[in-house]
Amino acid sequence: MSESRDRAEWNTASGPGVSLERLLSVVGPGALEPDTAPGGLAVAVGGVTVLDVLAPEIRPRELVLAVGVAAGSAQAVDVVRRAGAAGAAGVVFGPDRPEGAAGALRAAARETGTAVLFRTWYRWEELVAVLRAGLAAAGLPPLPEARGLLLGDLDGLADAVAALVGGSVTIEDTESRVLAYSSTEENVDEMRRLTILGRRVPAWRVAAMRDAGFFRALWMTDDVLHRRAQGDDPERLVCAVRAGGEVLGSVWVAAVAGHPLAPNAAEALRAASRAAAPHLLHHRTRGVDSRLVEDAARALLEERGSAEVLAERAALPAREPCAVLAVGTGTGGPGPDASGDPSRMYALLALHCAALAHRIVVVPAGGRALLLVSALERDPDRAREQVMALGTSLTVRLSAATGTPVRAGLGEVVPALEAAARSRRSAEQALKALVRTGGARTVARVEDVADTIGVLQVLEALRNVELPPGTSVARLAAFDAAHSGSRLVESLRAYLDHFGDVPAAARSLSLHPNSLRYRLGRITAVSDLDLDSPDARLLAHLQLRLAPEEPAREPGSGA
Repeated sequence: MSESRDRAEWNTASGPGVSLERLLSVVGPGALEPDTAPGGLAVAVGGVTVLDVLAPEIRPRELVLAVGVAAGSAQAVDVVRRAGAAGAAGVVFGPDRPEGAAGALRAAARETGTAVLFRTWYRWEELVAVLRAGLAAAGLPPLPEARGLLLGDLDGLADAVAALVGGSVTIEDTESRVLAYSSTEENVDEMRRLTILGRRVPAWRVAAMRDAGFFRALWMTDDVLHRRAQGDDPERLVCAVRAGGEVLGSVWVAAVAGHPLAPNAAEALRAASRAAAPHLLHHRTRGVDSRLVEDAARALLEERGSAEVLAERAALPAREPCAVLAVGTGTGGPGPDASGDPSRMYALLALHCAALAHRIVVVPAGGRALLLVSALERDPDRAREQVMALGTSLTVRLSAATGTPVRAGLGEVVPALEAAARSRRSAEQALKALVRTGGARTVARVEDVADTIGVLQVLEALRNVELPPGTSVARLAAFDAAHSGSRLVESLRAYLDHFGDVPAAARSLSLHPNSLRYRLGRITAVSDLDLDSPDARLLAHLQLRLAPEEPAREPGSGA
């Protein structure tokens, strides 16, 4: 698609424009430096374009970026005069301003009423993106159907595009991760279903498209790529999203079964790809902000950061009650998806927290996720109820979404952000106890699992204690190691864990009670363990607890 056509479509969609003064205030100081504005800064800006010497048409209300035109040249004066004749808002030149050229440029600007501005420290491609994003932020979406959308509302944009093209829409980043999708769910195809559920295009599909050279073709063109329907796979359109010369992602359209795409779907998608640029830029900027927030929260939870810094970066109240939740799977990990990528769990956490309207910062931390929940109720009992409700909702939703049991340790409610590290410690203790005990419970506070936490603390204190050689458990372990298939250590562990209840211990081992009684006889014979001695039983149980669990074996195997 030619640059002149791009300019025409941009301006057709842009309406009356916003004032140059408003645009400069939105993009912030330093992006552009006005030199001459004969008509004042109230002049309307309806679009931003890069001057194309091969297609020199200039449209009304455009802010023209004179890339490659030296401000001291006769060509620069000619550009200003042509921009004025076309009713452009102004012309932007590079940062170099030869003193001898200032008079000629200003004279041409006054003659035609066109503003002259100079680029400062931004690169040209950055300036294009910043100015177009600034126009959107100032209330000038380049797609008419996107009017009224907040900057960064990608889901709203996807719905607007879907209404235009008559199909289902996904907006993706350059790694084929789904950033947003339209709410059209009637009769969607299997690929769309898998993509939305996984929040990314399946890895095998990405690999196939990459091998076929599809992405190379997509990123190198401004036009819409079309693929005809193939069997149950419906017709699809896709267009890259760019800001300046940088690719930000893509917008995909799929026909819905039984409904052809609109006749002008390709044209609408082409315009929508430009509409998406400021929203994706905003998303990327917020992503940088999110990383800064995450870093500040992690530092605070590790007692090396400032509550004031986090409050400022995340817009959280520093003096209101908060709590930390530690979330992990039955193994304590983050619950990676089938591709082995734990980021899906973190993304799901952030998504569900946002849906539940809580002010939360999600912090990935050592194989689990920490959730800092702010602005809780000031009444302690109600705040605790809020935290319990959040933990319960998250574990249910995430367990269903991932197919893996998810558990949440609930930290104590503390009065302000500066005490969040204390809440984190209690949350991690509760999660560790939940993982240790297993079972049906998925959410707990410290007081709910205090006995397990106490045992874990005792075991941790004893971990470096050097026991005498030749204890009963040591002899039993040596026997198992020397006799392949022997399971005497595992049997003793089950017997002690069930407080000497032979039938219950046997059930946990998938054994007949008489088989376990036989093994207990072997245990006393091999290790000389006196099961009637409280001291012997206590030492054996502690030593077994300190040892790692053995892997599960087939029921009924071994001695």
